[in-house]
Amino acid sequence: MIQTYSTTIRRKEMDAVLTCMVDEKIGPGELNAKLITQIKEFIKCDGAVALRSPAIALKYALKSMGLESGSKVMVSALAPAWQYQSLVSMGFEPLVLDVDEVNGLVNEQIISEGIKQGGKVLLLHETEGILPNLEEIVKLGVPIIEDISQSAGAIFNLTVEEGSAQQQKMAGTFGVYSILGLEERDVITAGGGAVLISPGRREWIVLKKYVDEAPLTDLLPDINAALAWVQVKEFARNEKTRKELFAMYQQACFIGRHKMYARENENGSTACSFPLVLSSSYKDVKQYAAKKDIEINLAYENSIIALKDELSETCIHAKSLYLRCVHIPLYPRLTHAESSKIIKVLSSLP
Repeated sequence: MIQTYSTTIRRKEMDAVLTCMVDEKIGPGELNAKLITQIKEFIKCDGAVALRSPAIALKYALKSMGLESGSKVMVSALAPAWQYQSLVSMGFEPLVLDVDEVNGLVNEQIISEGIKQGGKVLLLHETEGILPNLEEIVKLGVPIIEDISQSAGAIFNLTVEEGSAQQQKMAGTFGVYSILGLEERDVITAGGGAVLISPGRREWIVLKKYVDEAPLTDLLPDINAALAWVQVKEFARNEKTRKELFAMYQQACFIGRHKMYARENENGSTACSFPLVLSSSYKDVKQYAAKKDIEINLAYENSIIALKDELSETCIHAKSLYLRCVHIPLYPRLTHAESSKIIKVLSSLP
């Protein structure tokens, strides 16, 4: 059976973790610092801190922003459920927003309505590696915490005057702070953890005060940092393979009956997964694929809308996508025979 998800761990990653174990230095230390340096070069940011979980990263971001307890934080209904749970546990009120059905993202119109309802901060999950119109969202003036766990490496093309050279910014540089999750299914993994990124120097100075006082139990251990450090170094190689597979899957789906997300920023999107919006029964498609030894799963099985069914009436598009959008296996370790089998199945799904 070809599994839906598989973390790409090669010899380099294994060697880095093994060396860390042999040196018996597995707590936060040298490799944590090396990972931060690598991330700063990768994202082009002023500061960063590697922490044990995305929830801890969110806590430090909100603390650094000085957000008052009880404030409303806007989140996408398709964002991971941990965001909702963490906000509640920290004393904030999640304001859950519906999404645009063509790409699964919140857009500037939806966010604008959220601001009218009292939203003070936007926790922006860049779902499936697709970037929204970040320029227009920034213009709304609401503070943003980007979640680039799925969109790390994506590039946004800025609007330029006619005749001017194209300017670009990386995902993770538009918010006040950005969270790069390092969980098992994120595009870069440490087996767990997160990097909290500060694009600007002024915000980093504030965050650093809290980081300097952070207990060791909040910081990412070196044994995890070793894995993430190599993953960041190997990102371009892995992403090239994923994009090649993505392109072949797209071609197969053009003759099928199911839909793909619109990606206006196609060249800048990250191919962290291959989401397919079904036009038929999920059960039938899953069974058909299973007969061909291919596992598929609901793309948003761990999302906020999956956790909070009472949101179904206000988040209609998110609810529909939760029930119909699936993930097709897409990862660098797929063999040619496996990817060929997936392509064949994609063109014939019921």
